[in-house]
Amino acid sequence: MIQLIFKAIVTGFILSIMIGPVFIVLLETSIKKGIRAAIAFDLGVLISDFLYILIAYIFYSEVQSLAEGSDQHVVKIIGGTLFIAYGIASFFKKSKGIKKDKQGNLVKEANDYKMLALKGFLLNFANPLVIFYWFSVMTLAEKAEGMESAPLFTFLSVILITFFSIDLLKIFGAKKLRPLVTNSVMKGLNRLIGIVFFGFGLFLILQGWRGWNLPM
Repeated sequence: MIQLIFKAIVTGFILSIMIGPVFIVLLETSIKKGIRAAIAFDLGVLISDFLYILIAYIFYSEVQSLAEGSDQHVVKIIGGTLFIAYGIASFFKKSKGIKKDKQGNLVKEANDYKMLALKGFLLNFANPLVIFYWFSVMTLAEKAEGMESAPLFTFLSVILITFFSIDLLKIFGAKKLRPLVTNSVMKGLNRLIGIVFFGFGLFLILQGWRGWNLPM
């Protein structure tokens, strides 16, 4: 069991330090809106991960067919299109003026935590690579360990707990950057997010396109 937990911690750590679109938005949310807002966003991401795990577990054969069949390319193209649309919107998004108090501290905006959680959920859920990732983790775990339901549940739970714990460290770390935030910094951050999402969406579309072996 100890070896199982150790493997889950390592897997969760690797998952958490992977730099992707959600990682960038998480840091941006922590810097601009504060710790609670970033935690709400991350909880949405965590819920979508849990839902994907549930789908992969309950509909194992269907997900396997999707991961190995031609339909995965359709899913990647659709997901890529959504990321590109979000990237363009973020790139051209007008940054609201940064307000600071007399001490120079950033004044946080009023936050709708439910909407932030929904944003995290949708951004993570729109990424088709997430369900393929969790399916791969479950498949490898079952083949390597011959896991039954209970040990597999423990393995996946430890991964998610590790993932969320490290995200909390990132959120609190990003808070230290708040005194450096200016209007130009936020404008640049919006453009960076736009470029990252556009590039990631293009990557997904190219993957789906080449998976069909269509001429470029």
